[in-house]
Formats: sequence, C-alpha cells, structure tokens
Amino acid sequence: MSWCTIESDPGVFTELIQQMQVKSVQVEELYSLDLETLDSLRPVYGLIFLFKWRPGEKDGRLAIKEPNPNLFFASQIINNACATQAILSILLNSPDVDIGPELSNLKEFTKNFPPELKGLAINNSEAIRMAHNSFARPEPFVPEEQKSATKDDDVYHFISYLPFEGVLYELDGLKEGPISLGQCPGGQADADWLSMVQPVIQERIERYSKSEIRFNLMAVIKNRKEMYTAELKENQRRRERILQQLTAAQSERLPDHNKIEELNRSLSEVNVGIEAATEKIIMEEEKFKKWRTENIRRKHNYIPFLFNFLKVLAEKKQLKPLIEKAQQKKVGNPSS
Repeated sequence: MSWCTIESDPGVFTELIQQMQVKSVQVEELYSLDLETLDSLRPVYGLIFLFKWRPGEKDGRLAIKEPNPNLFFASQIINNACATQAILSILLNSPDVDIGPELSNLKEFTKNFPPELKGLAINNSEAIRMAHNSFARPEPFVPEEQKSATKDDDVYHFISYLPFEGVLYELDGLKEGPISLGQCPGGQADADWLSMVQPVIQERIERYSKSEIRFNLMAVIKNRKEMYTAELKENQRRRERILQQLTAAQSERLPDHNKIEELNRSLSEVNVGIEAATEKIIMEEEKFKKWRTENIRRKHNYIPFLFNFLKVLAEKKQLKPLIEKAQQKKVGNPSS
C-alpha cells in the first residue's frame, strides 16, 4: 500500500480535495504574507506550509498530549502522504465545510482514537490513497520496495495552521500532538486568526532563509466561483429592484428628479458590480481549465510515445548520431 510523492501545487491539491468528495473548497498559492492578501481570501479554512525538513532540529515548544477531543489530529504514519495529511488536518477541523461521506465516516470512526491510530486509519483508507495516488507519475520501472530517503536527500514536509474552537493550532503529524499558538477569538471566516498566524509563519521563514529559500504557502479557502456567482445573483436582484423603483418614479405625475438621479447612481454602481463579478467568474473558470489541463499532462503516460519515438529514430539510423552528438556536447561543456 505505497503512497506516491505528489507535487505541491494548488491545482493538484484542489483536484485531490474534489476526488475525496469535498464540496465548495479550493486551494490557492500565496506569494505574499501581507494581511491585505490574506484578508482578500476569506473565509480561509487553514494554511499549509511546505518547508525543507531538517533531521535533528529541536523545537522547544510543547506539544499538547491531551488536546481538545473535538480536534482531529493524526500522527504521520506514511512517508509520502504528508501533503494529503496536512489537507485532511484542515478539512476535518472545518465545521463549515461539507467534507462528503468518505471523510465524514473517517472522522466519526476515529473520533475516540489516539493520534497513532488516526494516522493508521488514513493509511488504510482506500479512497484517500486512490485519490492521492491518482497523481503518481508514470514510471518505466516500478521498484518492488520504496526507496527511503538518505541523509543527502532533500526531504520536504507539510504542516497546517488553523483556528479551532477559540485556539490557533499548528498541526504537524511528526510531533506528539498539536501545538497551541494562543487563544484566538472568532472562527475561520474571521480575520483575527490570520493576523495571529502571519508573524508565526514569517518568523519561521526568516529562521530558515539563511540556508534555504524553497518554501511554499497555500491557503485552503471557499470556492471562489461559487462566491462570485452568489455575488452576481445578488447584484442582479438588486438591479431588478432599482429598475422597478426607477420605472415607478418616472411614471409619477410629478417626478422627483432627485430621487431619479439617486436611483440612476445606484443603478450605475450595481452595473459595475455585475461586470466585476462576471469578470471574476470568467477568471476562475479559466484558472480551473488551466489546472485541469496541467493535471491531465501530469498524469499522462508519455513513456510509450517516447519508446516508439526512439525506436523510429533507431530504425532510421538517426539515434546513434544524436547520442554521440549529445556526448560530445557534454564533454565540451562538463558543467552542464
């Protein structure tokens, strides 16, 4: 029951969430930690932080051995599944998200389990593993045993940040328990937790930035197209009301020109809102179309094509000269 390594990409994570039957959720990559950017994405269900794992690094913060029983926290049992586990840590602790039947059953089944058994339950979930492994890159040769990372390999790790029942948590499956980052009034839809978590992540980045520049931060958020569609429909309803009021005002025996002018201003504002919402919906549709195309390319098996292409080159006696030319080029430029 091996788990493949998957790419840290918002399109990959969004499709993975959809395959787990979770509704109305998407993932966005963050290029800035400024509060204005974070606030524009609300509601933010949680943040996923990717960083280079350094073995032996000590963390003086205490993990909570007996956490809130309502908080889902699982130990990481599977080496390559930390991205999926970081996503699950957010989804299974988001009361406003429809997580679907599979994850609902998992959450209910494991609610009284310790973290180790919750981690094993994730490992044994066929549906989650199949969704995760659907992003496996086709390999010409499949090793019988999974290769373990050596001390010289770069190993990356995902952790989650989210508010839950008045506390801001850091959830890291490699630790004994969740880490409390302090009391946090409000929920996932509020800005308070974002202003609290921003300096925590910034400090972590600065701590590593002297020797490492490869970081990745993603936000698990409400589906943008659905939000913009609701915004568009509300503006359209408002436009209809204004048009009715405008028609009535203009048909009066003694029209109130001030009122008509005010209604025309309101109508202009609503039309601008309708245009903006429509434009944002189109942008979201284009983005999801791009993600689908990229994911199809990620999953496609190009090996038969490459094999046959090389075969044709060999039959036409063009392969050997190309290999020799490449070898000469490498000798002439050893740094490449």
